[in-house]
This record gives sequence, structure tokens and C-alpha cells, in this order.
Amino acid sequence: MYHLTHTQGRGPEFATVFDWRLAVSYTIRDLIVTPWMAGHRTSRDNKLKRVYYLSMEFLIGRILGDAIINLGLDHQMDEALESLGLNRTQILEDEPDAALGNGGLGRLAACFMESLSSLGVPAFGYGIRYEHGLFRQRFAAGQQVETPEDWLNQPHPWEFVRVDYSYTIGFKGEVETVDGHSVWLPGESVVARAYDTPVIGWQANWANTLRLWGAQPTNLFDLHRFNAGDYAAAAEPEALARTLSRVLYPDDTTDQGKELRLKQEYFLTSAALQDIIRRFVAEHGEDLAHLPDKVAIQLNDTHPAIAGPELIRLLMDEHDLPFAQSLDLARRTLNYTNHTLLPEALERWSIWLMGHVLPRHLQIIRMIDEDHRKSTGRPANVSIIDHDEVRMGELAFIMAGKVNGVSALHTDLVRSTVFADLHKLHPDRIVNLTNGVTPRRWLRMSNPPLARLLDKTIGTGWTGDLDLLKGLAPYADDGGFLDELRAAKRQNKVALSNGLLADLGINADPEAIFDVQVKRMHEYKRQLLNILETIALWHRIHESPNGDWTPRLKIFGGKAAPGYWTAKTIIHLINDVAKTINDDPVTSQFLKIAYPPNYNVSMAEKLIPAADLSEQISTAGKEASGTGNMKFTMNGALTIGTLDGANVEIRELVGPDNFFLFGLTAAEAETEKAKPGHARAAIEKSDDMKIALQLIAEGRFGRPEHYYALLDRTWNDDPFLVASDFDSYYRCQRSVDSAYADHGHWDRMSALNIASSGFFSSDRTIRGYMETIWHV
Repeated sequence: MYHLTHTQGRGPEFATVFDWRLAVSYTIRDLIVTPWMAGHRTSRDNKLKRVYYLSMEFLIGRILGDAIINLGLDHQMDEALESLGLNRTQILEDEPDAALGNGGLGRLAACFMESLSSLGVPAFGYGIRYEHGLFRQRFAAGQQVETPEDWLNQPHPWEFVRVDYSYTIGFKGEVETVDGHSVWLPGESVVARAYDTPVIGWQANWANTLRLWGAQPTNLFDLHRFNAGDYAAAAEPEALARTLSRVLYPDDTTDQGKELRLKQEYFLTSAALQDIIRRFVAEHGEDLAHLPDKVAIQLNDTHPAIAGPELIRLLMDEHDLPFAQSLDLARRTLNYTNHTLLPEALERWSIWLMGHVLPRHLQIIRMIDEDHRKSTGRPANVSIIDHDEVRMGELAFIMAGKVNGVSALHTDLVRSTVFADLHKLHPDRIVNLTNGVTPRRWLRMSNPPLARLLDKTIGTGWTGDLDLLKGLAPYADDGGFLDELRAAKRQNKVALSNGLLADLGINADPEAIFDVQVKRMHEYKRQLLNILETIALWHRIHESPNGDWTPRLKIFGGKAAPGYWTAKTIIHLINDVAKTINDDPVTSQFLKIAYPPNYNVSMAEKLIPAADLSEQISTAGKEASGTGNMKFTMNGALTIGTLDGANVEIRELVGPDNFFLFGLTAAEAETEKAKPGHARAAIEKSDDMKIALQLIAEGRFGRPEHYYALLDRTWNDDPFLVASDFDSYYRCQRSVDSAYADHGHWDRMSALNIASSGFFSSDRTIRGYMETIWHV
């Protein structure tokens, strides 16, 4: 009531849901500030080593509900809101999702920040405060349409603006030699301003800072040009700054897009490193030789890989350290997480672009490359600069003390494929740290019915120690417990049916299999395999409508990058197929498709607890880890998947009998892909796939010319082996149907999946980083 009156300036008789939500948010923020400030004082007064996590994405989702859970105030908040006649769900769902990420990479960063706080590790997360972030997705005639996300069009109550923590970031210009020293004279500059969001840990014992940088103009505008009437030119400094922190992952198919993306990456990295050095000097003095003893920096993918040259530049040019010492200090401070085996995802920048935007850094990159060549006697093909390009993966590896993969299989493949030559030169550098997710958000907050059952059955300690879920295993043979487990799942399915699905106009049967594939749209994740199997199943049901079919609802969710034509075509196909199948009176009682637009964290919190089946069907050897697969498992969904990423570890832990495995292994996939005509040969052997493709070509799902190029790619190229794995996937789905028909058996499998999921807590992952990489 205080915040409603004194912060919002509203009396209760005039207050809207928006006013009440901000009043609740500021109330909760007040309670977070005390442990947040206490943590800062403890770190500073005891001169503790800090962890700094640099990421282009932090997909934090809604903050209010998560903060209430971690403060342990969910029951008290319910009572308070009820006493004021307010609806908790309405209040929580009024909060917009912060559009600061795309998918697994950004959600992992958010889970890590929460676990760092829950474990009491002094840490900062550094990212960009995107004004619009990733685009908002809608569908028009089945096709994806991108519109700007508007999450910052209203006050963001969780952040504190730090005007005093602002840093100048330069671009372009030239490098001169003055008194034997290189001096960079940037031709453009912006100011990075800090916006701090406290991240509270479980039980509110510690809070860390997510510091996001917003770009501000160095000069507001050119008054002389403005007075001369050239208003657009007068506003150029402001336009440059706003552009930098406006959109996540601008389309980089143009030269302008490439330049903007490189500028964004340097903007984040330089601001973070300047801030880190300022804090180190303030707490530990001017002797930067001790930097690795007090600072551990983690680079989340190659986006902040410019950190190596930038840290060397700051140590050399700003603090007068020699190159050899600067290189050594940087390498002992920086570490790099690899998230991909796809060559196109390991960034490369042309030498021209790097020299144009960051001329001093190109000089330093050449120095790093030459030093590495001399010190290792490496083969000629192992270099940072290759074919007039700067290879950011190689730069990140060479400048890192440790390089980690994110699942056991992925790490083995990092050693043997993308960094095989560098691994031979540095055999102790690559380590594995399998990803994890926070159980506070992804179980306790998002799945109250299951959380209550777990509390009742094994106590509440699992929230802070997910390994305690092992205590659930004996109950997998307890009929009463399995009945309660099924009731909890049904409650989530009914909520989804009556909410999100009803809003889509879909009348969903909670007794049907809720079969869910939600993730970024990409060919290697194989949403195409899923929809082609759906078409084949629909055709079979049509042929035998009186057969013993298991009702199934297929749910898709995910966005395609604006310039990714194939992924957008697959979205179009899914929507066209959904329209035909959902309107079919013969089959609709057995099969329906839902594709809600604008998939985000808040939608995931509804879909995952309601899922019976988790689709983790990427081409083996292509998915680094996955974290959605972990969330589904700990919420009791069974996995249908390939031996890819963390699926391997999930299957090992839950047991082969509790996992639906299909498809080629990573090694078999490489062999298959090397065979000329592999796609056509596989399709010719598969009647079901041939029929599915033929139905698309005949126009049974909208205008066939929309899909001619996709069909041609599938018949003649098929780089991600959809055809080769199709029959195995189809057979496996029918085994899912049989298993689901035996409710007792399915529920037992579900219970064992939950009981085996403790390993996938991000607390375990962070402890691994603490011991193996950061030494904190």
C-alpha cells in the first residue's frame, strides 16, 4: 500500500493491475536490496575473488514470481494479495518477459546467475540492455512476421540506473605511435551506462548483480547542424548509440548488419572489462599482476571473444604493462564456454571489417597469433587469422585458460572435431561441465502441483539440493503415489487446455499425449522430422479411422532468425499442416497440432509442466547440450530423442527402459552424410515419408509452390538426415503410443525420470566451474 501510494502515486480505488504489480514488485525489491548490499560489502571487505560472466544473452523471463519463491514468501504474498482483493496470477502475468535472449544460451546464463547467488559466489553478469531485444513473433497466413518487442515501453522496476558507472567505448579511427607506444584514436564513440538488476538466490542469503549496458551518445546532438535545419544529421550521435543497444542479433547478412553486430559485441566486452579493472584497482590496488588471483572471467560462446585483445589493450595501452605480461595475465583470467559444433556458428569477421571497426585490436590479434605460432610450433592451418578472416573460436580458445564443453558427448566432439588441432597442442585445456537448470524456477515455481507432491513425499530440501530427488525412486512402485503424480500432471494439462490452448481455439483433451517440441527453429533441431511424422500419422489414421489410435496433441514453439529462409518455411509448413489436420472431422479426435506464437520463458513455464513427451530429436552430433531436455525430465515428461548432447546423460541416468531412443549415432550420422544420394535412397525405402512428401507436393497443406524448394532440399541434400532417421522415429513414436496406453507403466517411467534428474541442477554445474575453472 505504501508503494502504491508513494511510488505509483495512486489510491487503491483508482489502481490498475499495472499499478498493483509495480507496487508488489517494489515491495519485493526492497526485501532483496538488503542481502544484495550485504553481499557487496562482504566481497569488498574480505577482498574475495569474483566471477564475471559475459554473455550477449540473459533470458531472465519474469522476475517477480521467481523472487517471491527465493525469498520464501509465496504463502505470505498470497495472504497479502487476498486481503487486498487481488488475484496473484493476474498480478504475476502482467509482468512482461525481458526480451534479452533467444534460447538455450541466454536461459543458461540466467540459470547460472541464480545458482551463483544460491551458492553465495560473488559474481557479476554482464550483458546488453536491449531496448527491443529479440523480436516479437506473430503469424500471418501461417508465416512468421517479426515485430519489435516492447518490454521497455513501461517502467522496469527491478533495475537501478548507475550513472556514475559509465565508460566511453570507441570505434574506428586510427592507431598512431607516440613515444614508442601505440595510441588508438577512435573516430566514433559512445558511452556505456550501467543498469543493475539484483539476482536473489534461494532462501535470500545472497544476491549478485546482473549489470546490463545501455548505449548513450557521447554528445547529445550537434546544435550547430540542428540550428541550420539539418535535424537528421544533428541526431547522428544519438542514433548510433540507440542502435547499439536496440536489437538482439541484428540481421548480419548485410555489411551494415555485420558492422553493427561486431560493434555490439565490443561494446559489451569493453564496458565489462573497464568495469572489472576499475573495481579491481579500487579494492586491490594498482598492481594488476594479481588480476587472475581476484578475477575469473567466463566468456559465454564466441560473442565476447574480443575480450582477449581488449584486455591486453587495456593492460598495455592504459596501464603500461608489456605485451608478454599482458598476454599471460589475460590468459590466466579468461575462460571460454563453447556451445556449438556448427562451423557457421563459430563467428568469423573479415580482416577488413575488424581493421575498420577495431584497428588497434586487429594489431593485437596479429601479435597474439604470432606469439602462439612461435610458442607452439603449430601446423600452418592452425591460426586465428585464416583466409583474410579473424576466427573468433580460435581466438577464444588461444586466449582462454580453460575451454569447456557443455555435455559429455559435446566435449568429446569439441576435442575431436572443431578444435582437434588446438587440443593436440593444449591437451589439458578442454574440460567438460554438463549444463544444468535451476530447480527453483523450473520446478518449484513453474510446477506447483508437482512441487507440493514432492514436498509431501520427500520433504522440501530438494529445492536447494536436487540430488534429494533420488529419494523418490522407491515410490515409483507405490500405486498411491503414482495416482497423485498423474493427478498433478493432469492438473497442469487442464490449466494449459483452459488457458493457452483455448486462446488458440484448440479444444484439447487432457487425456491425450501432450507431445511438445519447443526450441529455436533450426534445421539441425529437426522440427521438419516432427511435422513429417505428423503428416504420415494423419494419413494412416485417415486410412484406418476405426483403428486403436492413441490421441495426441502435437505442440510446437519457437522462432526462426529473420534471415533464415529454410527455418521460416518449416514454420509455414507446420501452420499449414495444423490448419488442415485440426479442421479434419475424421482425424481430429486423435490428432491435433498447436503452434502458439512468440514462444518465451513464460510460455515455457506453462508448457513444460504439462508435457507428457519431450521431443529432443536433433541430428546426433549437432546439439551441444540442450537445457530444455533437462527441464522436461525433472517435470516428469519422458524423452523421445537421439544420442545427442545431454540426451546421452539423461538416458544413462534415467535408464534405457525409461527413454525412447531412435536414430543414428553421431559417428553413424557422419558416415551416412558422406554417402552420395543418401537422402533419396532413404526416402525410396520409406513409404510413410514418401507419402508425407507427396501430400505436401500435391497441395494438401496449402499452396505447394511454397514448399518446392524445401522438398527439393529434402530429396536431394538433407544435410541433417531427416530422411535417414525418419522410419526409426516413426516406429519409436508408435512405441510411445503403446507405452502411454498403460497408465501405470507410463507413470512409473515418469517418476523414475524425476527421481534421476538431480544431476541436472545448475547448482551442480556451477560447483564444477568453481572447482575446475574459476578456483573460487
